[in-house]
Amino acid sequence: MVTIGADLHKRSHTVVAVDDNGRRLAEKSVGATSAGHLELLAWARERFPERRWALEDCRHLSRRLERDLVTAGEAVVRVSPKLMAGARRSGREPGKSDPIDALAVARVALREPDLPIARLDGPEREVRLLLDHREDLVAERTRAQNRLRWHLHELTPGEEPVSRGLDRRVVLDALESRLSSMEGTVARIARDLVARIRALTADIGRLERELEVLVRPLAPTLLALEGCGVLTAAKLVGETAGIGRFRSSSAFARHNGSAPVPVWSANSGRHRLSRTGNRQLNVALHRIAITQMRLEGRGRDYIAKRRAAGDTQTEAIRALRRHISDEVYRRMRHDEATRAASQAPLAMAA
Repeated sequence: MVTIGADLHKRSHTVVAVDDNGRRLAEKSVGATSAGHLELLAWARERFPERRWALEDCRHLSRRLERDLVTAGEAVVRVSPKLMAGARRSGREPGKSDPIDALAVARVALREPDLPIARLDGPEREVRLLLDHREDLVAERTRAQNRLRWHLHELTPGEEPVSRGLDRRVVLDALESRLSSMEGTVARIARDLVARIRALTADIGRLERELEVLVRPLAPTLLALEGCGVLTAAKLVGETAGIGRFRSSSAFARHNGSAPVPVWSANSGRHRLSRTGNRQLNVALHRIAITQMRLEGRGRDYIAKRRAAGDTQTEAIRALRRHISDEVYRRMRHDEATRAASQAPLAMAA
């Protein structure tokens, strides 16, 4: 079996093929275009009957090549960029170049047995794209609101809207009416900002409704979890990108950063906070945990139990977050299995 490692860039791709011992066999560079991908595939098929591809997981740089290879029936694994530094340092060839990086990717794939297997994008990617776009619009609206507050303070000191009121239609209507009678550059800029905030708020609301339509059939069991709303479920679905790629709830917890790191001193074993993993998933789990703490339910009971056992408030919240990670994993696996079962008769009919 030959492993082909790839170093991917916006305008070019470089691959290096190695045998099972990590010895370099061949290398090739092509343009980062559809024609270049076909050329690369033909080159590999001609030289190596048994092969697999290892692509450095670089999001937009690797997505198109990965999709073309998977569509063509090739076996593809994803290599996390954080694994690359050690592989480059262990190589005998000094420096950093595209062939050196491609060779490092291939050798990491040989060394690590449980790398994620690439597959075609499903509806989870659409959820993630829409959610990321909504978050960009929210950040843009927040910047516009902050600028508007300074202009309003200059125009009418002490009469600024209440905190978090600048995304409400009634507040924006009142501001627009008040600013319409004012003259000067500051008032004009303020009116433009009010219009911009109104438009962004409408776009954000439209995206939220669209996400709800997408997420409800994808994760009905997850949405039934106490403290998990549509946006949190969308974050979990989009960032996880298919719960089936995790072999266990422990692997999922390690990925989302809720699995604690063991710290041993003498004969006492304790754990500390893990700052690795997907922080977006970690924030979503924390949001569920905080919501459950505020409600009269299992979350509050779990915190009370941990506190009675001697945990601090912070340690109890971390334990709750780990507990929620297991529950999220179970529910997402159930939703994925249900969706697969419902699609099986359609595939057989086709």
